[in-house]
Parts: sequence; structure tokens; C-alpha cells
Amino acid sequence: MRRIAIAMLLFAPIGLLAQKLSKSDKALIQNLKGHIQFLASDALEGRRSGDVGEQKAVDYVIAQYQDLAIHPMGENGYIQNFPIDEGKRFDANAFIKINNQKAILDSDFFALSNSGSNNFNAHSSVALNEVNQVWFKDVNEILEENTSNPHFDINEWLVTTASQLKSKGAVALFLHNSGNLVDNIQFNKYDTAKALAIPVVYFTKQGYAKHFSDETGTYTIEAKVQFEHPTRTAHNVVGFIDNHAANTIILGAHLDHLGYNQDKHGLDLNNFIHNGADDNASGTAALIELAKSLIKKAPKNNNYLIIHFSGEELGLLGSKYWLDHPTYKGNFNYMINMDMVGRYDTARKLTIGGYGTSSKWSEILSKIPTTLLTHYDSAGTGPSDHASFYRKDMPVLFMFTGSHSDYHKATDDWDKINYEGEKDIVRLVQNIIKATDNYSKLDFLKTREQSMGKSTKFTVSLGVMPDYAFTGTGVRIEGTSQGKLGEKIGLKSQDVLTQLGDYKLIDVMGYMQALGKFKKGDKTTLIIKRASEEMKFDIQF
Repeated sequence: MRRIAIAMLLFAPIGLLAQKLSKSDKALIQNLKGHIQFLASDALEGRRSGDVGEQKAVDYVIAQYQDLAIHPMGENGYIQNFPIDEGKRFDANAFIKINNQKAILDSDFFALSNSGSNNFNAHSSVALNEVNQVWFKDVNEILEENTSNPHFDINEWLVTTASQLKSKGAVALFLHNSGNLVDNIQFNKYDTAKALAIPVVYFTKQGYAKHFSDETGTYTIEAKVQFEHPTRTAHNVVGFIDNHAANTIILGAHLDHLGYNQDKHGLDLNNFIHNGADDNASGTAALIELAKSLIKKAPKNNNYLIIHFSGEELGLLGSKYWLDHPTYKGNFNYMINMDMVGRYDTARKLTIGGYGTSSKWSEILSKIPTTLLTHYDSAGTGPSDHASFYRKDMPVLFMFTGSHSDYHKATDDWDKINYEGEKDIVRLVQNIIKATDNYSKLDFLKTREQSMGKSTKFTVSLGVMPDYAFTGTGVRIEGTSQGKLGEKIGLKSQDVLTQLGDYKLIDVMGYMQALGKFKKGDKTTLIIKRASEEMKFDIQF
């Protein structure tokens, strides 16, 4: 599940009742436990999209559906392949050594994403920039020299400077910032800018102090600066139960997780296996069991399309890809998404999102008995795959038992799942499906937008919903929250946020980090790009 705020409206719940488990409920609990223990085992290595662990999860789900004789509805049997662009990165064989000490990527340095590529050996002095040497520049000094120049742009300076230094015989340019002026030099893995004339490397304060502590000294520098731009293939799993009905219900859950935290979405900042028992082996298991119940005895007035998405953790990539390349085309009634349904307790309750996406949900849900304590959230957007379907004007429901201290950490393991609570959620979804069988196709209503914020530290927001699948520079938005700052200043869907105050916005993570620099009441400037036009807004949080 993505790191976004879940705004919840308290709805009067039905009291929690003690109950004796039936034989079928005991079997359901055992099945859920078996699925989750396998999917969240170390053998699946965290189910990172496009990696071997995800393929093992895909194979497991397919085996379940083959046993049930559920009809495959992918492009290749049950499978729909889709590409994941991993972006540009420093090549695994590239390196930088100073006095035979290897600098550490990210903590000591990073090569600019539009850096030139080359291998070089040099004896260089920080104080003397000479022919066939690495040259050094303190970015803070450059910024101080240009404080009164409103047209100064650090990226233009880098292009010009790299070209000039090449003409003077420099083999590379090493940058650092000795002061506190914001330089906005970042690595953008989706950078499409023309490569600079020579390799350009930025040293962090830590890295510069570590490797260049004696500014009058001479340093032996050996380096190989080059990049790779890999892609990998992820897999959606799609099955179909055909009742020859006019409308089709979509039931979904994502099967991917964080792997060894290679994509840096974990909150514990380590490279251990992130098994993702709750997120989202729990939803995957629940969907398998729902499919099992529907293939045995399904309400007949709808067909059922069952989709296990990959790429959710990378920005709802699998659900967006399926909608752009549907493997089944029909009249869709509504979509139910289950993401993190394994940690139910009476304090966090069960959130049912999407409550406002059809005028019928209130009537339908009010008639369904359940022992679960519930919150209802009207918004159709949010941090999981249902948002992709809402964007296509489809009523949605989102089942979610809440965040917890193990969210996006290596400690999200199978033994912390509330299997009896998850059993009740499966039964609730079964009853929703049964109840809607007596209705014709549900109407669709627009709702307020979810804005950002769950696992971040900032206290202000623009009130926008980012498009996580956007791979350009900046933050493209899908919409604004009603009554929030973004709507008030006139932001629109497809606007691209490029700068907030002094901070240029490379991607969503950069945007979140920039928000953390502001507090309520602060005034600043927001720069956006709308189509080909750049626009500026003076804002106050």
C-alpha cells in the first residue's frame, strides 16, 4: 500500500459479538493462514514486482485458479505482462576511488543523472584546477555570487561550466556545497536531458569531509563513471467467472511488495526481506478465497473478473496498465479492492473506502449484518488500486484494516495477522456481492480527493493527488481535494508541480521532502507547468 493519508469518517458500527466458529469458518481461517504463510515466507523474497519472488507468488495464485477451473483472462493464460522502467542508475561496475579509498554511492557521492560518462585517472588538487585533472567547484560560492541574479539557473550553469571545463582540458568536475544555500542538485532517474560534456559528480558534506579533508593536498583519483537503464517485467494475474450476465464485478488485490527494499520504499531503511504479510499477502489470500466461493456458488446477475495486480507499491502500475490494456472488455458494475485486511482490531476498526462513489452503497451496506467495527470513508481515491478504477468513473469499495508499526517494514510477518478478523472481512465482501445481485448496474458519483501524508513528517499540504505512474520530471497531479489549497489557487488535473519555494521537485518523494521544510502559515511560491505554459502561484500554507 502506498504512503498516503486515509481520512476516515466514523460510522455507527454494529457491536462486536462473541460467536462460535462454524466448520466452514474454521476451514476459511486455515486456508487464509496457509496462503499468507506461503506468500509472506522468506522463500518469496518480498515479492518485489518483476523479481523471482513475485513470479513465485504469481505461480502460486495461478495454481489455485487452475485447481478451481477458473477461466484465465490474461494475455497469456492468466498472466498479463507489463514493463517496469527502473530508470537510470549508476552502473554496478562503476566506482570512484580517492587515494585508493572507495567512495560510497549516495552517502558519499552521486553522479548527476545527466553526467557525462568516462573512465579517468588523475592527480588532482582542490586548490589547483589544471589540464587533465579533476576540477573542483563549491556550489555554495556559485550561489552566493548569483544571489542578485533572478535569472540564474543551476542546471544552465552546469551545462555551460561542463562545456567550458572540457575545453580547458578537465577530465571531470567534482561538486560540493560548503554552506547552507539550497542548490537543488538531485539525481533524477528519469532524466532525459542531454549528457554533460564531462563526468560531473556531487559529493555530500559527509563524503567531501571524508575524502578531501586537506584542501591544500593532492589526491589520486581513479573513477569509472557510467550508467545503466534497466527494465524488468511484472505480472498481473487475471481470472474470469462467466455467468453470461450483462454486467461484471471486478475484485482485486495487489500481490507485490518491497522485496529487499531495493526501490527504497521501506520505512526501516534496511535491506532485509520485507515479507509483506499484511501488505498485501492478506488481500491476495482473501481474493483467492473469494474466488473459491464464487466458483462454487456465485450470485448469477453479474460476472466476476478477478485481478491480482503487481506494481502497486511502485505507483499502482499494474492496475493502471490493465485499464489501459484491458484483457476483458465489458460493462463493469463496480470494483472491490482489498489491501491490508489482515490486522483488524477494535481500536483501528475496518475502513470501508469508496462509500460515496455510488448513491446505492449506503443502502446496500446498511442492510448487511457484521460483527466488524467499521469506519466509512467516502473518497474514491486513495493509496491503492481501487483509485485507478475510480478514475475511470467506476464505483469502488476499499477494504483496509489500517496502518500499524510494521507497515513497510521487515517486521510485517504472517504471525501478526488476525486470521479470524480477516475471515469476517471475506464474509462481509461475500455478503456485499450477494446484496448487489438484486440491483441493476450501480450509478457512479464523484467524491472528494484524498490528499497526501500518512508516513511523512510534514504538517502542511497542497491538497493534491499525485499521479504515481508519471515518469517525467516533477509531480503530475490527478486532482485536488475539495476546499484545500490546491483547489483554491486553481490547480487542475494534469498540472505538473516543478518547484516549491527554493526546492525543485524531481518526483513525489522530493515533493514530500520539500513539504517537510514548511509549517502552517509559511508563505512561498509554487511553480507548475500546465501543458507548455509555466505558471507561478504565491501561496500561504
